[in-house]
Amino acid sequence: MGLVTYIVRRLLLIIPILLGTTFITFIISRVTVPNPARAWAGPHASAAAVAALVARYHLKDPIYVQYVYYLRDLITGNWGLSPTSGRPVLYDLQLFFPATAELAIAAVIVTIIVGIPLGIVAAMHQNKKLDHTIRLVYLAGFSSPPFFVALLFLFVFSYYFNVFPTNGQLSTNLVPPTRITGLYIVDSLLTGNWIDLRDALWHIIMPALALALTYFGIVTRIMRSSMLEVFRKDFIRASFAKGLGSRAVVYKHAVRNAMIPTTTVLGLLLGSLLGGTIVIETIFVWPGIGYYATQSIESLDFPSVMGITVLFTLGVVFANLVADLLYGIIDPRIKV
Repeated sequence: MGLVTYIVRRLLLIIPILLGTTFITFIISRVTVPNPARAWAGPHASAAAVAALVARYHLKDPIYVQYVYYLRDLITGNWGLSPTSGRPVLYDLQLFFPATAELAIAAVIVTIIVGIPLGIVAAMHQNKKLDHTIRLVYLAGFSSPPFFVALLFLFVFSYYFNVFPTNGQLSTNLVPPTRITGLYIVDSLLTGNWIDLRDALWHIIMPALALALTYFGIVTRIMRSSMLEVFRKDFIRASFAKGLGSRAVVYKHAVRNAMIPTTTVLGLLLGSLLGGTIVIETIFVWPGIGYYATQSIESLDFPSVMGITVLFTLGVVFANLVADLLYGIIDPRIKV
């Protein structure tokens, strides 16, 4: 199977996944609220405004007919209007998603830099004090609730030591960089705005660390177990028998083979981070999808909630696709 054919087949699998996800969220949005039009319009809206919403979303038609209209609008890019912001949902998603993507990517980078080396070191010192210490650290991080980690970081690094800013992507006295990708760090680099770049990096450190601390333990644990499994393979024993040094065996042979299951976890992790930043974004007032989702849920903004659900589903699917494609780069023996 060729690479293009494989990618096309994987993209086609998105269709049943999206149908299942949108159907569930659609039914929930209609069942949980007896009068969706009144909930979307607000308690003080006029009868004409409510009637307009009923006509716009075909709320008097059977539920399956409403779902067909919803799918048609979804495909054509009409994801509805947010009653909270008054803007198209798709516009709001394009506005808020880059901040979440930037935070999630930063957290994954921190997780890779910290989690993979710790897993390698723990495997090389199996059942020794260093291994037990590393296991204690990642278990403590993995078992800590995200809100607790975020609040602890705020108290220690912002209020006590006053090192990092408490909220936002950029200081209020700075103008955001020219929008190209929507990612402040990337846009600052592309436009040569070094002041915004330094400030954006300074703002993202604490939320990225807080988010990574609750996830890096998974990567460390998988990397450790994968390394231990690879160490038992015959080709590792043969490499030592040939007289290769331990550093060459570990980093040239063992690590590359152990990265396959770790890459799978990283792909799943990136997808979950895109949808799991709600707590971190709320605490750090990070203007991303998580913060936007919190506001939408509190105001019963179902068009926005359903748009967010579709976006998170696409994020998980594409993250898994990227992880699968990386297998062939890590290990050339793996064919598509």
